Order: sequence, then structure tokens, then C-alpha cells
Amino acid sequence: MTRILFILDASNSMNLDWNNQTRMAAAKEVLVKSLDGLKNIPDLEIALRVYGHQSVVTNTYQDCQDTKLEVPFGPNNIDPIKLKIKGLQAKGATPIARSLEAAAADFPDTLARNFIILITDGLESCDNDPCIIARKLKEKGVKVTPFVIGLGMDLTYLDKFECIGTYSDAESKEAFTNVLSNVLNKALLNTTVQINLNTVHGKPLETDVSMFLYEAGTQNLKYTFVHTLNRKGLPDTLFLDPKIKYDLKVNTVPAVELKNILIKPHTHNIIPVDAGQGQLKVTSAKSPAASKIETRILQKNGGPTLNVQQINDVQRYLVGMYQLEILTLPRTYKEVKIEQSKITTIDIVAAGQLTYSATKGIVGQIFYERNPGQWEWVLDLKENQATGSWNLQPGSYKVVYREKEQRSSAYTKEKKFNIATLNTTNLIL
Repeated sequence: MTRILFILDASNSMNLDWNNQTRMAAAKEVLVKSLDGLKNIPDLEIALRVYGHQSVVTNTYQDCQDTKLEVPFGPNNIDPIKLKIKGLQAKGATPIARSLEAAAADFPDTLARNFIILITDGLESCDNDPCIIARKLKEKGVKVTPFVIGLGMDLTYLDKFECIGTYSDAESKEAFTNVLSNVLNKALLNTTVQINLNTVHGKPLETDVSMFLYEAGTQNLKYTFVHTLNRKGLPDTLFLDPKIKYDLKVNTVPAVELKNILIKPHTHNIIPVDAGQGQLKVTSAKSPAASKIETRILQKNGGPTLNVQQINDVQRYLVGMYQLEILTLPRTYKEVKIEQSKITTIDIVAAGQLTYSATKGIVGQIFYERNPGQWEWVLDLKENQATGSWNLQPGSYKVVYREKEQRSSAYTKEKKFNIATLNTTNLIL
């Protein structure tokens, strides 16, 4: 048997605007819809306690006894609970501690899996401390698992609820819908999953990357998440159907994949993933601000291009060795080591400029002397053009050419030249 007691805040502050409606209106709307999804679930009973709905709070008075079990536990009572919620008006105080204390007696016994879901937008306004009450309940052996959902609150307040139980913040109605759904899943299924994206030191600190969960052995995508760390700096809790196996793809660069993951029901599952990352930045500090230089990133052992990175962009990569092909003229090749949580910066030497002019249109090619006596093709001259200009990396070059209209290879000429950073070399051909 599973029992869920909803404790709903109907204090005066719930009348504040929240996403184009009051917090109370949003809470009632989402809660009523969620209750529809709980119908016909076997071995489940629901109850509703409300506080702050019976007495109006004023500048001189607040009723700290204003808490009431409106609908007790029992079979087939979801419709009465929905009807009661729809008729509520927010107007009173916020006696959270007294509501928690009274809630202990709302549960018929401690033999079932008992849960409290407290939905509130504020802190205790009366004289009791909810933390003391929560501790007393535990000391008395009252087996209740509380969840606290804060609606549109100052998020720093949420730490105050840590002593009560698991807490979540809902900064919008959509977020409240998702949080409530997750809490209900946890209460009903008691099957949770935590995906640890581990650094090279085995700490689950990597995050903010999308994850795809497929039905194992298929392309049937079941879940898509962007990995998140919770307020305690730990991977957040996910709720997956434990009846199937999964293939996990973590979309790091390069991606990490795990196959045939089995989720054990009725327990907390931890899926460790080796996903240590560092960052790469390619710069060219002395180049003009408008320079557009792209860099192909490949793994050291080859394979397809992982990414084409733009100048001054910062990109995360898995820890390891990579080959860089920087699309300068001629190409610049680098080997880099990406280290855990560090930024590796590669600075490209600023180019110089080559300009040429000839009396007639020419054809030919430019070559770069990467190693002494070894000439590497760089580019073809524009056919039958008498002028041209390119940005080239510093170094030694030669141009091999002839006039287009000459029909004998014997008229081939060549001319060596040097390119220096940020200087212009003019050739008369």
C-alpha cells in the first residue's frame, strides 16, 4: 500500500501573481490535472490537508491553528479531493510546522509507504520550527517521506526546508508540473536513476550535456535529458521505466555510449560514465579582429572530423589527445592534449599578405617549403588572371607559373619569396 498526503498552502501570499495568474490558481490547476493521472492505480490512497484557508490574516492577527485534513485517506476519493481543491481560497497564515505535526495522525498506520507532498510558496509564519517537528516525527518512528515543492520562492529560502525532506523549486508553472510529476513517480515507483558523468578522478562533476536513452538494441528514443547537477552539486534524480533495458548516448565530443543498461526496480540506480572533459580554444591574438579561421578537430588515432571550431570559440572535449588541422594557407597542423577541467589554448601565428601582378593573364601554383627542399602545394593561381592576393602563413614559398597564352612548357618560370607576419609581399611576375 502507498499513501500520499498532499499538504497545500492556501496562505494569503498564494494570491501573488505568478506567470500571468496567481500562485494559488496555478497550484490548483496543476494539482487537479496531476490527480487525474492517479486514478485506477492499485494499492494507492490519497488525502488532502490544507492550511491558511479558513481565517483571514491581518496586520494584527493570524490564525496559527488554521490547518485541516479536508479529505482523509480512503479508496476512490480523488474526485472529492479535486472538488475541494477547486473551491479553496487563499487568505490566511502559514503554519507549516503545525500542519506537519498534525499530518502524522492523518496516516492510518506506518505499515504502508507513506509520503507527504508539501506545496508552498513561503516560510513558516507562526512560532513553531518545522525542523524540530520533522525531527520529533522521526524520533517517534513515524515513517513518512516528505517532499517540499516551493512555488516561485526566493530560492535561497529553499535551504530552510532541507531539514524537512527532499525539496525542489518551481520557478514557473511548467517547472511545477514537471517537479510534481517527478515526485509522484518517485513515490509510486520508488525506482530512481542517477547518471554520474565522472571526471578522470572519478567525481561526478561533469554536467550540462544532452543525453539520449534508447530502448536497447533499437533506435527507439525513450528519453532525452540535459544533464543537471542539483543544489547540492550532485547529479539530479531521473525516473525511468525499469521494465526495459537502455542504450545511453552522452553527447560529449566525442560521444560516450553505454549499452544494455539494466534498471533495478524499487531502488536508486547509479549509472557511472567516464566523461572527463577539458576545453580547447583556438586564437590568433595578432590577427585582425575580423579574421575567420576554422580548425578541424580529430582524434589522434584518426577517424572522422569531430568538430570544426571557429576562432576564439571555447569547446569542451573528452580528456585525451587530438589532432588539429587549422585551415590556414598553407594548413597548420597541431597535436594537443586536453586535460581535465583545463583550457588548452592554441595561438595561430598571424598571416602575412601576398599580392602579385603580371603583364598578362597567367596560370600556375604556389608552393610552401615546410621542410628544407620539400615543396608542398598551397593553392592554384586564378586561371588567366593578371593579379591576385592571398593571406599566407609566415615562411618560404615559390610560385611556378607561365603566361596562359603561351603553348610551351618551356616558358615556365618560378620565383621564390618569403612571407612575414602582418607584412605584405608584392611580386611582379
